[in-house]
Amino acid sequence: MAQYFEVHPENPQPRLLKQAVALLEKGGILAVPTDSSYALVCHLDDKAAVDTMRRIRGVDDKHHLTLLCRDLSELASYAKVDNTQYRLLKSVTPGPFTFILEASKEVPRRVSHPSRKTIGLRVPEHAVLQALLALHEGALLATTLIAPGETEPLNDAADIRDRFEKLLAGIVDAGACAQEPTTVIDLTGSEPEVLRQGRGDLARLGL
Repeated sequence: MAQYFEVHPENPQPRLLKQAVALLEKGGILAVPTDSSYALVCHLDDKAAVDTMRRIRGVDDKHHLTLLCRDLSELASYAKVDNTQYRLLKSVTPGPFTFILEASKEVPRRVSHPSRKTIGLRVPEHAVLQALLALHEGALLATTLIAPGETEPLNDAADIRDRFEKLLAGIVDAGACAQEPTTVIDLTGSEPEVLRQGRGDLARLGL
């Protein structure tokens, strides 16, 4: 049964978030709020947790998972980024954008795209998730919380509890999110390619 943490959306209680981080360290999957919708997160280096997260979400190894980082200083550890790409990322982070980048050797092969060796990365703009990342002291692997067979992300923590509490280690309830997916930009080609237009404003990227 999932532990349920009700936290303040702007000033989350560190005591509760530390308990949530402890669940991640034990291989647990959490449902957490982001600046787009609720997401599932787990420890990057835990293969069993990654496999479990994919099963809960109902996706295979070809589905891009996303690395959530506190800031751009962490991005360089997981992706190969040139100066032009870095300036583009810096102009819109933190925020509701996901960037597809060439994965570095720091990213376990099992979590990068199997054929393209790419990874999705983003820096979320959500006080609770930023605090959680700070306590975790490293990136978390994430996927938008969309129930198998559905198309819309889940946005209500109580609903998530009713439907997934037997599958999750914890649920961090900080109230409703925007319930709109991130804008996804592929930066692995010669020009940025918009894969999905979501909450992130393309005008900020000049696209």
